[in-house]
Amino acid sequence: MVANFDSVQQIGKEQFEAASASAAAVTKGWQSIAAETTDFSKKSYEKSRALAEKLLAVKKIEEALHLQTEYAKGAYEDFVSSASKFGELCTVMSKEALKPFESVSKHFTPGK
Repeated sequence: MVANFDSVQQIGKEQFEAASASAAAVTKGWQSIAAETTDFSKKSYEKSRALAEKLLAVKKIEEALHLQTEYAKGAYEDFVSSASKFGELCTVMSKEALKPFESVSKHFTPGK
């Protein structure tokens, strides 16, 4: 009975440590995502501001249309690139958050 209690206690300790490590990985992942979001927002704002300044200086509608078209292309490319980064960050965060539970799951695998 004592040996059984000790093993249950050890499993509980391992689960707690795994949960703590997982929470730390999630926190780190969200910090990375927040930093990426902030960076994307700053760059987007600066590009929008630069476009507005250029549009105020144009003399012909063709120039304005060209500037707007180039801005839209760049904004789309930036968005796709940023979305790809967000996807990678979420994937990494998920893998890192689940990694601590891999060793704990061996206790709950049938036949072991």
